Amino acid sequence: MRRTDRLFEIIQILRDGKLHRAQDIAARLEVSTRTIYRDMDTLVASGVPVEGERGVGYMVREAITLPPLTLTPEELEALNLGMAIVAEAADPDLKSAAQSLAAKVDAVLPAETIAEADAWKFAVYPFADAARGFAQMPTLRAAIKARQKLQITYRRIDGEMTRRKIRPLHMEYWGRVWTLTAWCEAREDFRVFRVDLIEEATALPQLFVDEPGKRLSDYDPYRDKQES
Repeated sequence: MRRTDRLFEIIQILRDGKLHRAQDIAARLEVSTRTIYRDMDTLVASGVPVEGERGVGYMVREAITLPPLTLTPEELEALNLGMAIVAEAADPDLKSAAQSLAAKVDAVLPAETIAEADAWKFAVYPFADAARGFAQMPTLRAAIKARQKLQITYRRIDGEMTRRKIRPLHMEYWGRVWTLTAWCEAREDFRVFRVDLIEEATALPQLFVDEPGKRLSDYDPYRDKQES
C-alpha cells in the first residue's frame, strides 16, 4: 500500500470518533506499529484533528467532511496562485490561513510526485517564489503539448544568468515549487529547472520528435542533475 493510500485509510478508521490503538491499526493495515506512530505524527502536522498519544490510542473529535478532490494541473496551479497572493497580504489572519490551507493541499498530493523526504512537510520555498513561476506556465505547458523547443533565460540559485535551448518534457509539483524536466541541447543531457527561476521562455519555430536517449522515459532522476 502506498503511503498516500495508508494515510487516507487511517483517516477513514478514525472518523468514527472512537479510540483506536496504534497496534490495532497496524494489524489492520499490515504494517508495523512504529509506522503508524510516524503516520500519526504526519497527520497531526498536516492539520488533521487527531488526538491521542503512543501507548494509549488515537481518535478524531472534529468531523472531517470535505470529500476527496481530483484537481487538474491547471486547477492546482490556479489554487496555488490564489494562495500565493493571499499569503503576501498584510492581514496576518489571512496569511496564516493561506499557509494552513497550503499544508493541507500538500498532505493530499500523490506521493509519487513528491520526493519521499519532503512529501509531508511544509514547503521550504516562500510563496513569492511560486507566484513568480506562474508567469511562464502557459508557454511551458503549450510547448510540452506541441513538442516545441524553447529558448529559456534561467537564473541559477547563485544568481548567474544562463540561456539554454531545451526540449521541454514534463512538469512536476513539489509543494508550491514547480520543476521542468527537459533535454538541454547545450549540455546534451537531461536537466531539471525550477520554474520560478525561469526569467523568460520563448517558443522556437522548431519541433522535436522522440529520439532514443532524449525521451522522458529515458530520464533517470537518480543520475541526472538539477540545474540549480
